[in-house]
Amino acid sequence: MTADDLDEVAALEARIQAFPWSLGNFRDSLLSGHGCWLRRIAGRVAAFAVTMPAVEEMELLDIGVAPDLQRHGLGRALLDFLCTQARQDGMQRLLLEVRPSNASAIAFYRHLDFVEIARRRGYYPAIEGREDAIVMVKNL
Repeated sequence: MTADDLDEVAALEARIQAFPWSLGNFRDSLLSGHGCWLRRIAGRVAAFAVTMPAVEEMELLDIGVAPDLQRHGLGRALLDFLCTQARQDGMQRLLLEVRPSNASAIAFYRHLDFVEIARRRGYYPAIEGREDAIVMVKNL
């Protein structure tokens, strides 16, 4: 992902998330040196991910797949790529947060061997108040 991709990535994020990252969030991640990845298909952004390294672990900050391309293996391929990158960087695990209301994402992550290790109370904004985050991890 480069600065030239940010408008398109932010637009895709706005289509798939009720509380999307802003263009500024993506720009800040890119400028901070976070891992910012994308996959283009037929010239358009089909999937993206943003990661942040920490001591011995990689945190998945954001991931998205275009709605019309979901359930075609792009998310799995992207996560496989991220796991490979994390291993090459000496990371021992991949960490992420997911909303409890996002049952399809939770099932997807569990299918890829992520396990729940914690909950962050009131982590996400919600239509009415706040929503917890389920913290999941995959050992690499």
